[in-house]
Amino acid sequence: MIEVVLSDLADLEAEAILRSVSAGLDADTPFSRDVEILAGPAMTERLQAMGDLPVGAAVITPSGGIEAPFLIHVVLQSAEDPVSAESVRTALKNGLRRADEWGLASVALPPLGTGAGNLDLETAASVMIGVLNDHLSESEHPASVTIIVQTSFEQEVFAGLLGSEASPRLSGLH
Repeated sequence: MIEVVLSDLADLEAEAILRSVSAGLDADTPFSRDVEILAGPAMTERLQAMGDLPVGAAVITPSGGIEAPFLIHVVLQSAEDPVSAESVRTALKNGLRRADEWGLASVALPPLGTGAGNLDLETAASVMIGVLNDHLSESEHPASVTIIVQTSFEQEVFAGLLGSEASPRLSGLH
């Protein structure tokens, strides 16, 4: 099931929060920065000890001070490789694979790859919904994905795409 909710980080209920990072594992969006701050310095230190990762990689860490027990960090860009539809597709696939490997029942995530100089919302949403639909039709975990949006425009774009996708495991807007 995929849900779209207009909410903020404080209201998330999920086993894992998926967040985007750069190849150096630094926060690359305001959402990602908020997650980093709430998780605390121990999570940041643990992540930084891993060193640089390639675009498309995904790793899981404990969440630190966040209610969800785990964070899934997906690499969308590097200094040489800007965010692209392919980097969002690959990183999200790998992030969902980590959730499946760990048997996580629910994952929450924001729109990936959007913002100044990155993908437009419609492209990012189309890529994300395609990947999520494919994963949910093939894998048991996660059974539930919540896309956290900040504006009614984001909500309309994702809800519109969900409405156009045909899958028994997709739900509409919440």
